Amino acid sequence: MSEIDYAALILRCWVGVVMLAHGINHARSLEGTSRWFAKVGFRSPDLNARLSAFNEIAVGVILIAGFLTPVAAAAVAGTMLVAFWSIHRFAGFFVFRRPDEGYEYVATLAVAALVIAIVGAGRVSVDRALGWAENMDGWVGAMIWALGVVIGAGQLALFWRRPIQEVRS
Repeated sequence: MSEIDYAALILRCWVGVVMLAHGINHARSLEGTSRWFAKVGFRSPDLNARLSAFNEIAVGVILIAGFLTPVAAAAVAGTMLVAFWSIHRFAGFFVFRRPDEGYEYVATLAVAALVIAIVGAGRVSVDRALGWAENMDGWVGAMIWALGVVIGAGQLALFWRRPIQEVRS
């Protein structure tokens, strides 16, 4: 295995663990997650809470396995766009300006997902075992990642409206 294979495995698994943990956290309190989606301006908060929990759990497992890796990276990118646009962009770059609010975290995950999509799953992956890895990395992976951003923008267009009661600077 090359250094790139090791790096791809480490990055893919770490982002997968982060997404899995986040999804499990959402799933453990779907009612609370739904209330939070409603508070921050999402229509159909129950649907968004369930889809968010399912998406994050599935993406975490898929990234860890290295299965359809650029598709999973695209889902991370779309999720991070939704988080950035609906919450984090209002607080500025740094997380510490307002605890858990700055967008440095979501931007880092989105860029990590782009790297994963471009580099590919690496040698230790289901994609490689199935012979798909070489067909999905590089520019193809970057384009799939970009499609995830477009899908995230679609979710925002369909479901999100900035809450009137909350004005952030």
